[in-house]
Amino acid sequence: MGFYYEKVLRPILFRLEPEKAHDLGVTALDYLGRMTGLCRLMERFNQVSRARPIELFGLRFPNAVGLAAGMDKDAQFWRATAALGFGHVEIGTVTRHRQPGNDRPRVFRIPEHGALINRMGFNNDGCEAVAKRLRATRRSRKNYIPVGVNIGKSRIVPLEQAVGDYLESFNVLVDFADYVSINVSSPNTPGLRELQGRESLNTLLGELSRLNRSRARKLGHRPTPLLLKISPDLDFRQIDEVLGVVAEQGIDGIIATNTTVARPAGLARFNEAGGLSGCPLHARSVEVVNYISLATGGKLPIIGSGGIDSPATAGAMVDAGAHLIQIYTGFVYRGPFFAKQLARALAPRHGDWV
Repeated sequence: MGFYYEKVLRPILFRLEPEKAHDLGVTALDYLGRMTGLCRLMERFNQVSRARPIELFGLRFPNAVGLAAGMDKDAQFWRATAALGFGHVEIGTVTRHRQPGNDRPRVFRIPEHGALINRMGFNNDGCEAVAKRLRATRRSRKNYIPVGVNIGKSRIVPLEQAVGDYLESFNVLVDFADYVSINVSSPNTPGLRELQGRESLNTLLGELSRLNRSRARKLGHRPTPLLLKISPDLDFRQIDEVLGVVAEQGIDGIIATNTTVARPAGLARFNEAGGLSGCPLHARSVEVVNYISLATGGKLPIIGSGGIDSPATAGAMVDAGAHLIQIYTGFVYRGPFFAKQLARALAPRHGDWV
């Protein structure tokens, strides 16, 4: 299937404008997700039976491979992801307010480098609409894999009011999430990355943690796991500051990394504004994951993301210290069953230590 996708289907899709191809894929997977019986059959076929389940922050992941936020922004096709072989899926980024995102064109392919540049700008239906969709679909069937929800700041909300904006989104969405990830690292919302600074981050994560614990006490269950998604463009001193806040506020894990505004060697001529993802990001993402793993003695759960396009690059991420991985650009270039290929390749590695 991977050969057929890369040689036949991908060339057809790549003739389309990138966002149109994305929308076509979302529509197809939405239809697949509605066919419950077919999805169950595909899950049995595409989930790797020899992959040992991975236990992290109280959740059970059937394999190490997840679909990163950005693909299913509005909870349209998450039900189909287990059928493709994924071990978890992350919805979003979702904001408090519905927003159209940045002007088009805003996604650009770089096939010769296996990369994308995007400046989407958190286009999504808003947290109320996404919660309504999740409420209906999660009631209709028990999901086989953990479902995360990624939240970000609404563009219309001033930076000084960002905490309240995140809290409102969290309140609306938390009941439908197995974990919540906090996006302060997208380069496509003006000022957002300023929230990675120690003082701002401490305030934001502190308030989210307090709300999370308070809700859990009232409902008589454990707090929902909170993860922080960080930028690859932080230097090691800044990462140390982030890790200090994460430890202080009891955040459950790190997603490393988001897209980069840097243009590595050979990519300087691609001057479109936005975040670069794909193969050129891999080395830096692995470096960040390895640094965090060493700095925390391997005790802080890490989801590694960035430039994973093969079993070898997936293995490098796990060897650097990632407990789970996520793919996005690799999914675009390698096809719908790429997750199964990676999960099969990683199964022996995880079997050694999970």
